[in-house]
Amino acid sequence: MGYNHISVPDHVIQAATPRGPEAMSVHYTRDFPHHEPMTMMAFIAGVTETIGINPAIVILPQRQAVLVAKQAAEIDVLCGGRLRFGVGIGWNELEFEALDMDFNNRGKRVEEQVQVLRLLWTQELVTFHGKWHTINEAGLAPMPIQRPPEIWFGAVSDVAVRRAGRLGDGLFMIARLKPDDESRRVVQVFRDAAEEAGRNPDSLGVESMVYSKLGGLDEWIADARAWVDLGATQLVFRTTEGGYSSFDEHLDAMEEFADAMKKF
Repeated sequence: MGYNHISVPDHVIQAATPRGPEAMSVHYTRDFPHHEPMTMMAFIAGVTETIGINPAIVILPQRQAVLVAKQAAEIDVLCGGRLRFGVGIGWNELEFEALDMDFNNRGKRVEEQVQVLRLLWTQELVTFHGKWHTINEAGLAPMPIQRPPEIWFGAVSDVAVRRAGRLGDGLFMIARLKPDDESRRVVQVFRDAAEEAGRNPDSLGVESMVYSKLGGLDEWIADARAWVDLGATQLVFRTTEGGYSSFDEHLDAMEEFADAMKKF
């Protein structure tokens, strides 16, 4: 079709009724299944040859960083270096509670977790003594193909967006439905934070979504153009919630959008 990557979401446990922010809570019920992302990406790695693979996003603070580093490195090996790793801090306290992880320190903890990931993905032996992690002269084997895979941050709040600018290789525009003035402001916050950290914002990526549920092909293409004008370097076409009743209908919508984008 022409797509260059597949995105895989993450929720481990889901509630009976919507909970949390309106833009996200509908995705958190048992009526909206989520496959386990690390397992799904390993499967995708085994049945594809060229398309990029990325979780968008793994809720990192509700997982053990060293184990995630191992799992992601293995996926990168299996797919031949096609992994782009997306992380975020999550929004649903119920999920953290069920996994016995601290919801309240997740923002600070994810920064140390990302540091641990990058060390384990680039050094054969790591010694690290942090607030939440201790590693004494140990490392991963096998190492990932990429040294390291890129880490992109999903972010909603300005604090999280600035963290992405300071630490990430890119930003996922989570919960932004349209390329409007607020979305433009968020991209600028990201770029400003990168520049303040001594980084070149032009070297970082921005990924946005085009939603099939919002209008038809003309509106999809208009949104895609507006996102690119706003600064997006990657676009995801999301058919979930689009009202399709079969797998083939999802594929038809994806093909329609892809064909139109080839003339973009």
